[in-house]
Amino acid sequence: MKNTHIKTSLKTLGLISILTLSQTSCSDLLKENVISNISNDYIATTAGYNAAANAAYTTLRSFYGTERGISMSEYGTDIYSAGADGSYKGFHFYDSQLVGSVDILSQLWDETYKGINACNAVIERSSAVTGISDAVKKQRVGEMQYLRAHYYFILVQQFGPLDLRLKETLGPTKTATRTPEADVYKQIVSDLLAAIPVLESKAAASDYGRATKAAAENLLAKVYLTRASSKFAEASDYANAATLCNNVINNYGFKLLPDFASVFLQGSGEKNSEVIFSVQYTSDPLTNGVSADQGNKLHLYFGMQYDVQAGMVRDIFYGRPFKRLKPTPYLLEKVFADRVNDSRYKKTFRDTWLSNSPGTYSNLFDGSKKSLTFKANDTTIYIPGYEMPLAERAKKPYQVLTPSMYNYALFPTLQKFFDPLRPDRTYENGSRDYIVHRLADTYLMLSEANLKLGKVAEATNAINMVRVRAAWPGKESAMTVAQDQVNMDLIMEERARELAGEQTRWMDLKRWNNLVARVKQYNTDAANGVADRHLVRPIPQKQVDLSENGGFPQNPGY
Repeated sequence: MKNTHIKTSLKTLGLISILTLSQTSCSDLLKENVISNISNDYIATTAGYNAAANAAYTTLRSFYGTERGISMSEYGTDIYSAGADGSYKGFHFYDSQLVGSVDILSQLWDETYKGINACNAVIERSSAVTGISDAVKKQRVGEMQYLRAHYYFILVQQFGPLDLRLKETLGPTKTATRTPEADVYKQIVSDLLAAIPVLESKAAASDYGRATKAAAENLLAKVYLTRASSKFAEASDYANAATLCNNVINNYGFKLLPDFASVFLQGSGEKNSEVIFSVQYTSDPLTNGVSADQGNKLHLYFGMQYDVQAGMVRDIFYGRPFKRLKPTPYLLEKVFADRVNDSRYKKTFRDTWLSNSPGTYSNLFDGSKKSLTFKANDTTIYIPGYEMPLAERAKKPYQVLTPSMYNYALFPTLQKFFDPLRPDRTYENGSRDYIVHRLADTYLMLSEANLKLGKVAEATNAINMVRVRAAWPGKESAMTVAQDQVNMDLIMEERARELAGEQTRWMDLKRWNNLVARVKQYNTDAANGVADRHLVRPIPQKQVDLSENGGFPQNPGY
């Protein structure tokens, strides 16, 4: 099995991508120095051990905030369908393009196993390292257990049975076997249970970005919630998930921000009382991962093609529109139907564009008037979100795009991830952090777990925390739901409203065992292609081909 992840030794780990980091903090994870000719014994030194532990975090950047990550988490769901442009549409359509030779499958596989091998190396070699206190070594091992569990959780959800490796791989091997999902989940749980007692409750400011007790508890809650609906569920899974969610909510000082939109403010706003754990990005391209993943790129994928419309040219503020993900009618019309009481439609989607190319324009797309003249910063495009009558549109001194005009290039644009701090309008490598765990998700997990336990009052209280925060001022009462309104349909919609685009939806649908049904019902692009085999992705074909004696068969149907 001569994959990248199997060949990985400490010499190629970077160290784990030929990068080393400062000895003290994960914020310094963004201040790496390039090192070459590293010996395999370097990790036994104080500097090498700290470098390896910090570098193990790098693999998070291969999934979160990347094209491959968004393709495997939001494409082909009930809330997002294909936009006009882009690669990897097999993940949207579930058609013959979704095969084991697709490069992002092998990239995720290889990069994630590199991260796992880095974790294994740090865990195994800890006892031999000198110059570091036992307390710090326990902390670092706990971080590696969190990361290893995190990486296996990503892989097992995507691919099913895995090659479960818990020892450092030092050289090439063709030996591989598929460990059943139930055993992979047991290992994930075991790692997180071991990590929680030794991790810090909350990272110090100088160590921002390190795994904490709260991050591990939050991840373990999601693992239990996911396993609870599987064929290998354990009776205590929902109860364990609820207990952990309550711990995270009550014991670490996290609080929902008063304003939903504030969670996604770039810069200092990303470090707020709602963020439990995030992946660190920076404006320095050297520190932002492997070349294909440089920076948080989610600002690219949700934008409509505003830059060909009257009065507009592409600029930094409105972004580079790759047009990869188009909201489904279900998301816009059902999930975000309430715009009177709930602020999240307005705060999730950009609906107004101001002119950055003044002048007079004819042949307008909306067809309601012959021409328009714009001064700088005049409104040029408005998306009201409903079918504004032609006569009303004709009176507006700008183009009005109504739902009947939406197409694969023009649609409401998700604005959570926009990155106006990029240096120029073509620059792809965003610098904003990617939020992995946040408190609103924890409340929604708690609501789901309690509902499954029959604790409807507790489920109602939890979901109302998220809903009331999202209310327009004075509409809090209208956003509060009663116990008889709380069911899985509400929770599914609430997760879509709160977490749209945040790399959760495909895994949510898989957890609820309704991916196929909901895609068929709500996503016309994918309805004819999606089938039960798509509950897992194809194994990277090179993994299948290079495993000796057929030890790693392809997933059925691919």
